[in-house]
Amino acid sequence: MIVEIDKGSGFCFGVVNAISSAERELKNTDTLYCLGDIVHNSLEVERLEALGLRTIDHAEFARLEGKKVLLRAHGEPPSTYETAERNRIQIVDATCPVVLQLQKKIHRCYQETRGSRTQIVIYGKKGHAEVNGLVGQTDGTAIVVEKIDDLDRLDFSRNISLFSQTTKSLDGFRTIVAEIEKRLEAGVQFDYHDTICRQVANRLPNIQKFALAHDWVYFVAGKKSSNGRMLFEECRKANSHSQFISSEEEITEPLAKEVKCVGVCGATSTPKWLMEKIAEKIRRING
Repeated sequence: MIVEIDKGSGFCFGVVNAISSAERELKNTDTLYCLGDIVHNSLEVERLEALGLRTIDHAEFARLEGKKVLLRAHGEPPSTYETAERNRIQIVDATCPVVLQLQKKIHRCYQETRGSRTQIVIYGKKGHAEVNGLVGQTDGTAIVVEKIDDLDRLDFSRNISLFSQTTKSLDGFRTIVAEIEKRLEAGVQFDYHDTICRQVANRLPNIQKFALAHDWVYFVAGKKSSNGRMLFEECRKANSHSQFISSEEEITEPLAKEVKCVGVCGATSTPKWLMEKIAEKIRRING
């Protein structure tokens, strides 16, 4: 049986930078706090926690004083930085440059349009860490939409500025744009900004091509990864013999004898070492 790991899968630049920042800091300290999971992959989080990384939530963060805290690639709202300054917390800022640029763009739009009743809309996952950081750039006034039905919350007689979470699909964004254009009242200004990370967007055609080239596909991602769920759906559309797994323990039975070529791929939050362990397990269990 041939087992191939997708060369295009694995950590994106933002995640690589955040993990490198954590590893660098942990060489010089016994404990480094991280605000939220550094990556949506429990096994990678466990690996870093063994080195001294301690994951905390916003409530714990607010109670810290004089500690060092890493901000992960997803980014944070301005209120997090204000809390850090007030509590003498030293920030290790690993916000992805793509996310940071988007935050600045949304904040600038908010400052320029706040007097014109313009609605700032973000196409993204409600409650997602990145989206919370983006909404924070508008003093909490931005409207988050995940699907067409959410557009009912907009006032189509008022101007609209649309942005996107960096890891959403291009097709989904285009669908939202088309629907807003359809509903706009005459004379209303609508501007939209394609703020989707191309490193992430390019994973879609790559995953589809990879899935089609194999008899069976194991898609590896953490259960919390929204990017993982999105990519897996595309993987399964291309190849119905695709299975979502998060660890090697989930592979317990050999595959059917007619399966000759197996692919292992994953999300932007999936470590290469995990895909390699899974490939080894596939080879071992299939003899």
